[in-house]
Amino acid sequence: MSSCHSYGRIIDIVALKTKKMRGQAFIVFKEIQSATSAMRGLNGFNFYDKPMHIEYAKGKSEAIAKLDGTWKRPGIATTTTNVTASRAQAYGHPISSPAQKRQREEEDISDTKRAANGGKEERESESPEIEVTVKGEMELINRILYIQNLPPDVTDEMLSFLFQQYEVRLVPGKSDIAFVEYEADHQAAVAKDVLDGFKITHDKEMKVTFSKR
Repeated sequence: MSSCHSYGRIIDIVALKTKKMRGQAFIVFKEIQSATSAMRGLNGFNFYDKPMHIEYAKGKSEAIAKLDGTWKRPGIATTTTNVTASRAQAYGHPISSPAQKRQREEEDISDTKRAANGGKEERESESPEIEVTVKGEMELINRILYIQNLPPDVTDEMLSFLFQQYEVRLVPGKSDIAFVEYEADHQAAVAKDVLDGFKITHDKEMKVTFSKR
């Protein structure tokens, strides 16, 4: 949420599309003082005609754990949805039972494949490049998102508000497309998951994909 940026440095944003988590998000500040200031300043603030309810998360975030050296690598996650869900669970929000079941099944399949391949998959998973399957196609996660189907009167400010980006670039002469760049791949993955298909106007649904490298 762009309104949170004025309170301090944000190092992670987690939002899920599940029914239970719709309308909720985790905003991770680098400093607890910043989180406290944001909570005091924005709790009850009207956001899209609805008052926000803000409280501290119940658990330590993955991003903070990585900074202070207490992070432990979880089981291999095969999709951005699983990655985001595991981060939400770390913040103190339990994953629903169906999601847990699917994750366990995927981990069992992954374990079986690794055993059959003599650990090949595990070695490959150490690569910094992460691939996700979207609508039957393989995409490579990228910190730059490619935005399509924008209305003609869209502005940098509108996109900045939606994407909490590092940099927005509209394309001269192409009013319906833009590029949004983040500092890290996982931030772009979360934004893509949440905003792909978002109705920026009543008749315009944005198409959000990872930019080709």
